[in-house]
Amino acid sequence: MGKAKKIKVSKGGAKQQKVGLADQIEKEKTVKSKNRHKNRFRKDEDDKFVDPSLTKRILSQARQQQLEIEEESGIGHTSESTKNPLITLNSNADVSDSESLSSEDENNVSQYYENIEINEEDERAIQMFMSKDPAPVKTLADIILEKLTEKKTEIETQFSDAGSIQMQELDPRVKAMYEGVRDVLTKYRSGKLPKAFKIVPSLRNWEQILYITDPPKWSAAAMYQATRIFASNLKEKMAQRFYNLVLLPRIRDDLVEYKRLNFHLYQALRKALFKPAGFMKGVLLPLLESGTCTLREAVIIGSVIAKNSIPILHSSAAILKIAEMDYTGANSIFLRIFFDKKYALPYRVIDAVVFHFLRFEKDPRELPVLWHQALLTFVQRYKGDISSEQKEALLKLLKKQSHHAITPEIRRELQHAKCRDLEITEPKPEPMVY
Repeated sequence: MGKAKKIKVSKGGAKQQKVGLADQIEKEKTVKSKNRHKNRFRKDEDDKFVDPSLTKRILSQARQQQLEIEEESGIGHTSESTKNPLITLNSNADVSDSESLSSEDENNVSQYYENIEINEEDERAIQMFMSKDPAPVKTLADIILEKLTEKKTEIETQFSDAGSIQMQELDPRVKAMYEGVRDVLTKYRSGKLPKAFKIVPSLRNWEQILYITDPPKWSAAAMYQATRIFASNLKEKMAQRFYNLVLLPRIRDDLVEYKRLNFHLYQALRKALFKPAGFMKGVLLPLLESGTCTLREAVIIGSVIAKNSIPILHSSAAILKIAEMDYTGANSIFLRIFFDKKYALPYRVIDAVVFHFLRFEKDPRELPVLWHQALLTFVQRYKGDISSEQKEALLKLLKKQSHHAITPEIRRELQHAKCRDLEITEPKPEPMVY
């Protein structure tokens, strides 16, 4: 006889019932149903759970997008807005660009420039040097209308100059399509742009197409996206025209209307520096040549120049042009910003800046503090690059144009300066000429 089997004890500790031999043989002939049950839903349940930190980020982004949707539409929660939070083209949105900024955008603005508090005395001083009869500023619409007037009978014209507008007779279907693009750009906040708009820079008559989309009515976010596209795909001359005819008028209008610059428009200015020559000739120099640049415009646009890297040759050419043009208070602001970037300026630029300051030796007007600050910054940075004659001329200038707090510091810097004609230095590169 074999050994007796041990009695198995269940988990609960109870003994199993004794089964007869006949019953055991019968059970072996039949298939036994195992008591093992697989937990088929365990994996699915684990998949449904998300890491707590990721959940917190998702909820934060969802709340932020919901707030943006509510600000744009002026209504509460809607099922459609939560389903597609990326596209916020609400047809009922009638909120201005500056009022529709989210809290995140306002925080981003504060990272680039602080809220500007304009001193009334400084503003009055700058207004004294503004042009009394400023030349009218032409926009894209004005130039297009002039071309249409000139060519009433024959619109299709070819121009050899790359900087001139090329007009073509448009198919009604193309015009209708870009009128639809215009409606999208007017209410655009985020998401993808229409493909028809992305191909505009590659068209020969891109300015005519832009006129159909009505750039003055674009949202601030659409202006930023357009600047990105045009700065990346246009050549220097074309980018200059886009900055001058579309971007700059919008920047100035926004500052006049809201006394501050929308975050998206500020980002558009930063993106425009991707083409530094186009930025200088399309934004900075036309703004100063207009003679109507305000203190607010100079400070905000100057902050873009101060916080971004610009090649030395483009900066040297800009300094040269600013030093030679008619003086306004804003000129001193931009000169000071360029001086603070501490470029190794060519002697030609140094000489032009010195002559710029010497022009005011016989000026009967009381110069603003900004002028004295620009002169102090120039002397601190480039006192070793001026000649002995220029040093004596600047000291003589200080007797005619003086400031009780700044002039003594300028005189001290000049008296301790080692002029360039007293030491041998390496030749410096010649600047670009715009």
